[in-house]
Amino acid sequence: MNAVETFLDHLRVERRMSAHTLDAYQRDLAALWLWAEESGRGDVMALQTEDLRAFIAAERRRGLTPKSLQRRLSACRSFYLWQVKQGHLAASPAAAIRAPKAPRKLPQVLDPDEAKVLVEVPTDVPLGLRDRAVLELFYSSGVRLSELCALRWRDLDLDDGLVTVLGKGGKQRIVPLGSHARAALREWRASTGAGNDAQVFPGRGGGPITPRAVQLRIRQLAQRQGLFKRVHPHLLRHSFASHILESSGDLRGVQELLGHADIATTQIYTHLDFQHLAKVYDAAHPRAKRKKQE
Repeated sequence: MNAVETFLDHLRVERRMSAHTLDAYQRDLAALWLWAEESGRGDVMALQTEDLRAFIAAERRRGLTPKSLQRRLSACRSFYLWQVKQGHLAASPAAAIRAPKAPRKLPQVLDPDEAKVLVEVPTDVPLGLRDRAVLELFYSSGVRLSELCALRWRDLDLDDGLVTVLGKGGKQRIVPLGSHARAALREWRASTGAGNDAQVFPGRGGGPITPRAVQLRIRQLAQRQGLFKRVHPHLLRHSFASHILESSGDLRGVQELLGHADIATTQIYTHLDFQHLAKVYDAAHPRAKRKKQE
């Protein structure tokens, strides 16, 4: 087993990373391995800082975006830092390298009225109770798609309004649920008679519903409700975070609710909040607008 395979095995077994994240690490480190071979630099464990700078430059010439280059470099940093911790290297050759900055792209969100229209899908149609429970749970708690798909009824405390989820890196957190989500979940469970160990949202064959099935269903429901934005589960997570921050101003609290390890990840919502405040200012302040030229 080579150094890259050993590292990926560590991420899979000890860090319990998701299959999606592992796949990204594998692609990025495979690109590094291939470049090292084709450029005649040999073993990735022997690469120096200048070699890695040359690798990033080569990937940029191949047309990779700044965001992709940042991800490549992040995988390299993690790989070499782990090698240092294992005592295989004295220092990381990736530590001093910076990738080009990507333009900051703010996530789209639903406004509160749009969110209300989306979640209030009819319940007197096939799968209506399930669909309402899915949408209310997403918007009420901000859980990730993978977290929702994995839920069992034992993870929900509907009396106290709490849901326990297993997030990224196997980290557990407890998130409050609003009254509308609790009511929708109670109705959905009553219609199925499910026990505590059952999946909250079973798919075909009784296993957990697939993330793809949820994505497609939410897109269909949004269109039926007359919403023409590109609606997907993460948009509901963004909307949840933005609306909570807009009302409370508590960035640290939103970080805890979302399960972000780094508050810098949560800070993007302060930019969304500022955009909202700027619109309020422009609409309300008597000196915010220029007078029309006569």
